[in-house]
Amino acid sequence: MKRMVAGMMAAAALLSTPRMAMAQSKEVTSEIRTETGIVEAIEAQSRSVTIRKPDGTVVTTVAGPNVKRFDEFKVGDKVKATYYENLVVRVKAPGEPAVDTDVKDAVPSGQALPGGTKARQRTLTCTITAIDLNTPAITFTSANGWKYTSKVRDKAALAKVKVGDKVDLVWTDALLVSLER
Repeated sequence: MKRMVAGMMAAAALLSTPRMAMAQSKEVTSEIRTETGIVEAIEAQSRSVTIRKPDGTVVTTVAGPNVKRFDEFKVGDKVKATYYENLVVRVKAPGEPAVDTDVKDAVPSGQALPGGTKARQRTLTCTITAIDLNTPAITFTSANGWKYTSKVRDKAALAKVKVGDKVDLVWTDALLVSLER
């Protein structure tokens, strides 16, 4: 599992590298979160799985059609899910064309029990519409009116951009799921 997480982070870095090498970039947010739980109930018709987390909370989720081995899930299975999310902002050079791409993939684990990885990388050109040095935070707006605001860890990075600058936002997220008996 750790190799899969490391592999996803390496893939995310590789996918972002060509764009980052061309202009200034900055990681705005990054998070890796792992959740575990025990399968308490399975509803085959709706493909829903109810999981009890270690703190006692219960979560019900639906296994989409891309989950090929749903029939192998059993009550009592231990579920481990690791979620990775990263956002990189790259300042665009003047006159550089806008980008709007969305790349998705899902890969089964190949293990004895069901599991796999689902990943997505979205790149979208936006304009900086606000900078708050007190919080510190930055707000972006896309050509279609979509708006995103995020806190920024490195206040010095905000000094290198201004309202009106064009940037590419590159989101990478991945979900790795495995079952244990």
